Amino acid sequence: MTGQLRVGRVKEVTSLSNPLVKDLKALALKKFRDQQNAFMAEGLKLVIDALDLGWRVKTLVFAKSALGNPAVEKVAARTVAAGGDVLEVSEKILAAITRRDNPQTVVGVFEQRFLKLTDIRPAPGDVWVGLDRVRDPGNLGTVLRTVDAVGAKGIILVGDTTDPFGLETVRATMGSIFAVPVARATQEAFLAWRMGFAGLVAGTHLKGAVDYRSVDYAKKPVLLLMGNEQQGLPDALAETCDKLVRIPQAGRADSLNLAVATGVMLFEIRRAALTLATDEA
Repeated sequence: MTGQLRVGRVKEVTSLSNPLVKDLKALALKKFRDQQNAFMAEGLKLVIDALDLGWRVKTLVFAKSALGNPAVEKVAARTVAAGGDVLEVSEKILAAITRRDNPQTVVGVFEQRFLKLTDIRPAPGDVWVGLDRVRDPGNLGTVLRTVDAVGAKGIILVGDTTDPFGLETVRATMGSIFAVPVARATQEAFLAWRMGFAGLVAGTHLKGAVDYRSVDYAKKPVLLLMGNEQQGLPDALAETCDKLVRIPQAGRADSLNLAVATGVMLFEIRRAALTLATDEA
């Protein structure tokens, strides 16, 4: 790193028993993440993407092996300029912080962001995804990534769900955690909000009588409801849907993985929108 940067808020940390390292390691626990309103994201690209999207790095951690990397120096300088801290550590310390044997050379600590349910006011053509009690971090992370890929507006987590800012979830998003707004609500609060939703509410259900490809998703706002991995949509959420749809299965399996099913639905909704745009052109 440059001499000028070292004079800033850059600190070399060499001991696993350092209080800063202990605090960073504790971010693996949801309780501590919530107490600190913080989370970690690994990888130089993810940190750069976050900065470019307007997120502020609270603490940047980089391995000694990254010394001299111009991109790392630039990110460190941006972190210092925004009032964040920069730590230079050994790969052993990075491995302890990330709980990985071969960690990325850069880790960023960010403030958690949740969108208020009352601030979601869907416009025509907007697509939101409601996830009921999603349990698997990989599923949630993949859904966030897919929502980003199709240009949907965001995710609403309903009930007791896995943490969107957990290490495994953030890894699975491949950076989309910084691009996709996330709201959370109890089932009761969600159902109350849904009453004011002026659009189509569609949910996948084993008892769905409508083929998912036959629904008109175009023009209006769409809220896609997806159920828990084991139990599917509970009755209260199924009953609030305008359409209960099914994804036909050709083999012995009677259902798809949650993230896969959500991806199938989202790309069909996107296809419908693109088809309408082409027809109107």
